[in-house]
Amino acid sequence: MTLGLFPIFLLASVAAAATGMIFRPGAWYAGLRKPGFTPPNWAFPVAWTVIYLLSALAAARVAVLPGAGMALALWSAQIALNTLWTPVFFGARRMGLAMVVMAALLVTVAAMAWAFASLDGWAGLMLLPYLAWLGVASALNWRIWRDNPAA
Repeated sequence: MTLGLFPIFLLASVAAAATGMIFRPGAWYAGLRKPGFTPPNWAFPVAWTVIYLLSALAAARVAVLPGAGMALALWSAQIALNTLWTPVFFGARRMGLAMVVMAALLVTVAAMAWAFASLDGWAGLMLLPYLAWLGVASALNWRIWRDNPAA
């Protein structure tokens, strides 16, 4: 791993996280019907901070390895999809379209975790919290979309 690569991957993650500062949940989201498994509000920034740090560290580990092209392409695709979800859900309030983005993100991160693990086992393991959180986020997106048809 080259430590100089970590800040570059982290910078891309910070850009993705910035969409959450621009497109805040606000009163619209607070007024939506949400399922009982909805995490508390404080859990979202904590989870995403851990996920972004681990994902950037995993990418920095993999980036210097031979044959990392596909793994890094998947990392790029996931950070793009990750960046897109927030403005689609909170900005445009298009929950169905956000579900499509979320599904693509989940598939991409699963493929990325597989690609990373094939190159570096630790890097693949670092992505497991991301996959777990996306499972929760996908179910949450689905239920909010389903339970708020008029929103």
